[in-house]
Amino acid sequence: MMPQFRRFAWALVLVAGTGTAVAQTTVITREPGETRAIVAQEPLVLSPEQRTVIYRTIRQERVVPVQPPTMQYRIGMRVPEATTLYEVPQTLVTEVPTVRPYKYMMVNNRVWLVDPATSEIVAEVGD
Repeated sequence: MMPQFRRFAWALVLVAGTGTAVAQTTVITREPGETRAIVAQEPLVLSPEQRTVIYRTIRQERVVPVQPPTMQYRIGMRVPEATTLYEVPQTLVTEVPTVRPYKYMMVNNRVWLVDPATSEIVAEVGD
């Protein structure tokens, strides 16, 4: 009887251990019914020419900048949920396709590209 109990106990420990290892995916819930797993991305790399095109194109959009800036923004940080993010203009996506999945905001004459899935800032572009 005792050897069977030990086998059962070891099997239970193994099963419990594998369940813990599988359950390590982080999930973000943004809106009811919408969940997305966090996927590590490569940093957004932009050439100087692409940065110039992004800045000039978005400056022409005349969006309402964040006024007054309530915090110091930096690449990798998450923006508050209440922050207004704008769609990247199609003309810009045509010239710089790598910015297609992102949204942006203007703060202190700087363009901040934001990943809408995670609300993380992925690039800063200025004049």
